[in-house]
Amino acid sequence: MSEYTYWKNIFDRTLALILIVFLMPLLIILICIAAIDTASGGLFVQKRIGQYGKPFMIYKFRTIHKNKEICSRTGLAMRKFKLDELPQIFNILKGDMSFVGPRPDIEGYYDRLEGADRQVLELKPGLTCEASIEYRNEETLLKEQVNPLQYNNEVLFPQKVKMNLAYLEKKSFKNDMKILWKTFVAIIN
Repeated sequence: MSEYTYWKNIFDRTLALILIVFLMPLLIILICIAAIDTASGGLFVQKRIGQYGKPFMIYKFRTIHKNKEICSRTGLAMRKFKLDELPQIFNILKGDMSFVGPRPDIEGYYDRLEGADRQVLELKPGLTCEASIEYRNEETLLKEQVNPLQYNNEVLFPQKVKMNLAYLEKKSFKNDMKILWKTFVAIIN
């Protein structure tokens, strides 16, 4: 384990613990709102591909109504401000994720990379990254496409892999702080 990785793990888990304590009242309110709004338990849990291709369960607040299969108004607001992602602080505390790293994807993407592209799997998935900032309106972008799945597979996903490989090459604490700052600015704008 490199010195950077060692200190990044300590930073991630310490900050996650502090945020959980500080944000607990908000997390409780949001899970209650999500539960009522989506007629569910309020939490969305899904298998994602993690570091070295190891699957893990990611946590999010549920934003899609259980029976109607559409995103609720509250869900749309939570997604806009990325509040639905807050439960991933628990993934960071567990060590499945980091604050900065490639956004974890479902099976069939990162786990199927070949050659040098597989180096992305050396990175712990993150809450944010350059690609998630660049494509923060991905849902809207995909809706505008004639074939959203094809566009994702042939344009978006390869571009994200390229950006994540660039992050791997220049990973540093300073770069992580820049990405966290850029994420904060993107969310409040």
